Amino acid sequence: MKVEDFDYPLDETLIAQTPIPKRDESRLMILNRKTGEIEHQKFYNIIEYLHEGDALVLNDTKVIPARLIGVKEDTKATIELLLLNDIGNNVWTSLTKPAKRVKVGTIVSFGDGLLKAKCVKVLDDGIRHFELIYDGILMEILDKLGNTPLPPYIHEQLNDKDRYQTVYAKNVGSAAAPTAGLHFTEELLEKIKARGVKVLFITLHVGLGTFRPVMVSDVKEHHMHSEYYSLSKEVAMELNKVKEQGGRIIAVGTTSTRTLETVMTKYHRFQEASGLTDIFIYPGYEYKAIDGLITNFHLPKSTLIMLVSAFAKKEYIINAYMVAQKERYRFFSFGDAMLII
Repeated sequence: MKVEDFDYPLDETLIAQTPIPKRDESRLMILNRKTGEIEHQKFYNIIEYLHEGDALVLNDTKVIPARLIGVKEDTKATIELLLLNDIGNNVWTSLTKPAKRVKVGTIVSFGDGLLKAKCVKVLDDGIRHFELIYDGILMEILDKLGNTPLPPYIHEQLNDKDRYQTVYAKNVGSAAAPTAGLHFTEELLEKIKARGVKVLFITLHVGLGTFRPVMVSDVKEHHMHSEYYSLSKEVAMELNKVKEQGGRIIAVGTTSTRTLETVMTKYHRFQEASGLTDIFIYPGYEYKAIDGLITNFHLPKSTLIMLVSAFAKKEYIINAYMVAQKERYRFFSFGDAMLII
């Protein structure tokens, strides 16, 4: 299976540069994964496709202001860090630019020394491990010094940084937002609950995989970077109950999907679990956990379009993307949504 199989011609003028004024007024494409049939709706009408007894599963991770621009203490050269994940003892994995200037022992200073990062390990692909040195509370310091790490295809300034957070973001730790969840408002979630749908939260901290293109030609040779996930005992019990009673599990986003499929693959049922997952889902994978998926429109040849092409037929997905462009849907992080069911 070739990466090229997941390419499609993209009209780049459709890449959404800013969020629309009201989250739930984005457009929503409904794709029947069994027939390929397509409907067009507004996102707030998603409630009509959720049934009493279903579970809606959302990722409550919160994006940190993880993009830092500082200077090397010795040469004053500008260095950019994108903090990806905390591996313990104030050591963080970071995407580093220009990485070739950073060796073990290099110290990068931010905010006139308010925060310092000492390189303790050099890895491939621009990755470094840094020990962070500071006084006080790290997240407060990052709020002062850091910027929201928007995807590279977004060139506009984000005026309201909360628009790159879901309204239910809680657990700090992501380098990117779980963007399918950006369409929900608190009011819409309350209406969904009132319909008898269980609204449940899991956590997956979005890391390096989001920023890395697939560099191999054969899909099976691609290696997913690990990301931290957590599923609570209470949520696991609710999910098992929904399955037992014949309800559907609708995942909001590829991150929720990967978490649920990781747990189900490992334990053959939902149970309390946390750790690192590098699950890579592409056509041929048999879904075990979810019955529906809410997702945005993804980049050509990305692991995300591979994941959705495993849930519906690849031909249906590519056709849906062509229809979306004809209908002038907005693409990628700040774009419109699709419900595959």
